[in-house]
Amino acid sequence: MVAQDTVFYEKVEQIFNHNSPPLIMGILNVTPDSFFDGGKFTSEIQWLEHTQQMIEEGADIIDIGAYSTRPGATNVSEQDEMERLVKVIKSVRKQFPELLISADTFRASIASKAIDAGANIINDISGGTMDDAMFSTIAKLKVPYILMHIQGTPKTMQQNPHYENVTEDVFAFFTSKLKELKELGVSKVIIDPGFGFGKTLEHNYQLLEDFEKFNSIGLPVLVGFSRKSMVCKLLKVKPEEGLNGTSVLNTIALKKGAKILRVHDVKEAKEAVMIVEYLKKVKKMEH
Repeated sequence: MVAQDTVFYEKVEQIFNHNSPPLIMGILNVTPDSFFDGGKFTSEIQWLEHTQQMIEEGADIIDIGAYSTRPGATNVSEQDEMERLVKVIKSVRKQFPELLISADTFRASIASKAIDAGANIINDISGGTMDDAMFSTIAKLKVPYILMHIQGTPKTMQQNPHYENVTEDVFAFFTSKLKELKELGVSKVIIDPGFGFGKTLEHNYQLLEDFEKFNSIGLPVLVGFSRKSMVCKLLKVKPEEGLNGTSVLNTIALKKGAKILRVHDVKEAKEAVMIVEYLKKVKKMEH
């Protein structure tokens, strides 16, 4: 299985090493209707060129998704998602044999096929809530798993998000799900607070304000702000104009300890990492 090949061992270990610099996860959506880049990368030449560009700009991981999870997104059949995702993973793996590939799916059966096709990591936007077989599948596959928090489903999540205390509720979700995963022998877990997934504008910024609480879990934390409504609503801009706001949020999250930035714009995210890492270096030199 590709995911367990030694060529990827060091790259995966970098994710879980507290002392290694934060990583960039470039987004490759092969969907016709994603909120920002839907329909842009539907031919092999388009997705391979885009992947090449992201690698050149500094992406450490490429996250491939074939199911749009924007608010109100329509359902994609299991067959359609599987055919689309597997085809692209195989193509990208063939072209970039040493690339760390993440498969963005909440379906356990597709997670298995994605790993067989050459993916290394499973990125589940549902945190195991939309397919009961996901956790046991991850345990069998023995691959790193991105556990994201969502309230509801992509179709319903933004209708009326409600929490007693958003930070405490999301933290409790992680505590519960991580216990389940641990009992199944899954230890390589990355957590994602799920910015924009069943959260109001205020909820999103509260989670960012309280970000250090998630670091206390002791696992790498991934953030995905890229051109989302928490940028665009607040700044009253369209996703096409949301890069500056995204860079600001990425920088704040890095200062608060984020380990992976999931982004459409790799070059700018890489620059944010370089600046924050240099600040850390200067701080160490003072002492």
